[in-house]
Amino acid sequence: MTDWRMNLRLPPFRETRLGNALWVWRRELRECLPRSLRQWLLQRQAPTLIVSPRGEDALLLRQLESERVPITVLTDRVDTSLNNLVTRPRSGWRETVLELPAEDVLTRSLSLPAQVKAGLRKVIGYELGRLTPFNSQEVYYDVFTEGTRPRGGQLNVRLALCRRDLADHWLERLRQLGSPAARLCWQGAWDGANMLPDAQRSRRGSYGWLINIMLLLLICALLAAVMNSPVRQKREQLEQLTGVLQGLRADAEQVPTIREELESARAGSVAVLNRKAAQPRMIDLLRELTERLPDNTWVQTVNYRNEDVDVRGESGQATELLNILEQAPGISEVTFRSPVMQVSQTGKERFHIAFQYRRASP
Repeated sequence: MTDWRMNLRLPPFRETRLGNALWVWRRELRECLPRSLRQWLLQRQAPTLIVSPRGEDALLLRQLESERVPITVLTDRVDTSLNNLVTRPRSGWRETVLELPAEDVLTRSLSLPAQVKAGLRKVIGYELGRLTPFNSQEVYYDVFTEGTRPRGGQLNVRLALCRRDLADHWLERLRQLGSPAARLCWQGAWDGANMLPDAQRSRRGSYGWLINIMLLLLICALLAAVMNSPVRQKREQLEQLTGVLQGLRADAEQVPTIREELESARAGSVAVLNRKAAQPRMIDLLRELTERLPDNTWVQTVNYRNEDVDVRGESGQATELLNILEQAPGISEVTFRSPVMQVSQTGKERFHIAFQYRRASP
């Protein structure tokens, strides 16, 4: 199980090329912020514990970005843990760094073929016996790529190394004090310099591989979301068009019903017009009565309903009115509704006549 975890353990994200680039970009961006906001952001970060040897003792410093604050001096007489000697920040130490004096570190510029860039550290480890008076078992070393020449495909490399006996004492001392070093560098080192081998680098936790896997899954999820976005938009458009189509289909299904209602209304209007056209005009009836009734006759009331006409009035010749009305066009079935009565005051006869009146054919 231990071997399996060691094989899966990935380097910290800060030591990868992408992590280092993001760290530099974040640092430059923070420098552009106002001082108060920059200080507030710095206080929320975990500081780094710097152990700087000074002969037999070492100076402990608290570093936050580029600002360093001396804490105390570590002597050989101290046998307690660093957490008891130094107040541990609330967020914990970011890492413990052993920083050697610059005179204890040998630096050299090299020019190597560009093909070795992928496995540069291993190649330097194999070539240390040829490039320096030491082999890889006698020194701690680190390399830094300065760039590639445009011609010849040569890689400019900066090599830094120190003898192990100068650093092993303090590395073992820090392990005994419960705060093993995660980095071994020197004063004036380049950003991210670390001369410790991968196996000796202390890590804050064993979840680096899990974080990388989670980041990979997050990237995959984002890619899936980006690829699914057009599909989701097309699906929403299809649902909207389906809703519109269903509304149009419902309206189209109502068209025959509306057409039947319109036809029924038109037929009713035509029937009303036809019936109205078939009905006789009252003006014609009044004209017939006016022209045919004698001058000594006057009408009190005329009632018309469904071709039935009811006439009341007085006349000096009431009995002759039947013959006169029957000769008029459109008038038929002329009868007295009640007996003729003599009016003593006027000497005329009161009549009540009923007949059928239809519109005469032209």
